[in-house]
Amino acid sequence: MEPAAGGPAASGPAASGPAATGPAGDPGRAIPDWVQALLDRLRAEGAAAYVVGGSLRDILLDRLPLDWDLTTSARPEAIQALFRESTYENAFGTVAVRVPNGKVVQITTFRSDHDYADFRRPHRVEFGDTVEDDLARRDFTMNAIAWGSKPGEAAGLVDPFGGQADIGDRLLRAVGDPATRFGEDALRMLRAVRLAAVLGFRIDQRTLDAIGPSAGLAAHLSGERVSAEFLKLLDAPRPSVGLRLAEETGLLDVLAPVLAEQRGVAQNKLPGEDLWDHTVRSVDAAASAGRSTRVRLATLLHDIGKPATAADGHFYRHETVGAGLAADLLRRWHAPRVLTDEVTHLVAQHMFNYDDAWSDGAVRRFIVKIGRDALDDLFALREADNIGSGQPGDAGGLTELRSRVAAQLAANVALDRSGLAIDGDVLIAKLELTPGPLVGRLLERLVERVVMDPGLNDPESLLELAREMQRSMPARTEDG
Repeated sequence: MEPAAGGPAASGPAASGPAATGPAGDPGRAIPDWVQALLDRLRAEGAAAYVVGGSLRDILLDRLPLDWDLTTSARPEAIQALFRESTYENAFGTVAVRVPNGKVVQITTFRSDHDYADFRRPHRVEFGDTVEDDLARRDFTMNAIAWGSKPGEAAGLVDPFGGQADIGDRLLRAVGDPATRFGEDALRMLRAVRLAAVLGFRIDQRTLDAIGPSAGLAAHLSGERVSAEFLKLLDAPRPSVGLRLAEETGLLDVLAPVLAEQRGVAQNKLPGEDLWDHTVRSVDAAASAGRSTRVRLATLLHDIGKPATAADGHFYRHETVGAGLAADLLRRWHAPRVLTDEVTHLVAQHMFNYDDAWSDGAVRRFIVKIGRDALDDLFALREADNIGSGQPGDAGGLTELRSRVAAQLAANVALDRSGLAIDGDVLIAKLELTPGPLVGRLLERLVERVVMDPGLNDPESLLELAREMQRSMPARTEDG
């Protein structure tokens, strides 16, 4: 086994030490009773049964598994017959079993995959008879380990590819030939850079070298799968590790070319660093502060409009262009609509410039423009942007602005229609209006006046203002 050459930026943060093996050195002791009960049930019916994949890897790393996967010699129909609360809805031999605590365990029949014609999933699956054959089809050695047994045998580790040793060395290595593994499922390349960042592993040099020539295959991946991997990468302690690997291997050019275009774009910020350096530094700052995935994603995308707007050292309206590019990218990734809207809003608004000469009315207008639900995220993005620019997080009066915004929110001033002392029904009754757009326009103008002067927010004052507004409005039908 040849470890990856180069420093952390090329292959993930280096670390060493023996692999954990669960409590008292036995991974079986870390397996919950309800998972063990599934294994026992399968073996009682004459089937070999094992814990496999990421759940076992996490046990060996002393991490808490988020889910549990089992593999067995039993065929899907037999698994369903054993477990009443189960479903079998795919052609890949996986049965989802719901256990009494409400969790769902994936139990997959031993298999070997064939005919990966679309670089995403096998077109044909053959069920196998041995766990070793099943492990041989998996992506990385750290995921090609099983714990369990055949009926009547003592449970133990099955590790035909040295995965436990690789976990001890914190090394991510493909099972067998890396190019073959990536040709079977192109997502494995993106998963490699994501796991390097999330787990703090180095990528084996042979595995790393195979990503570049195969990177173009990632164009065949669905947006949903790409989005899921990028969001998991952003949740890493240092997302920059995976982001730089994606850029250096060419994956970024294929999956997010608008981000790859940041390479070489000059920034008047930290000496020797370009726009891409600023972006990944900013994302790491958001991660270090424990920000949400939403904020980390907005930080990743906040400057994607700069390459398209670069002119004479300036990036005029890059936030507006960037919001459109961010929306396009997230739509291609089939990101959830709500997430797309929230992130593009943050990108569009991230270039605000606070001045301590702002009046309280200006602070209230800022709140209305941003939306109270987006304020904390926008401030978190600005803080990360500042740090990524080599400045203190609160540069630009950010602490003062946060304080002033908090004061206005605490005062319960009216910032939208719901805060007005009257509503549309009152306007219709008192001004003898018919329901329609005119009522909405009057309410919006009343909000604008109250934001500037909260003292106007009483029924009598608002009705008088509405009458004046009605008289001053150009003649038009109440319907339009």
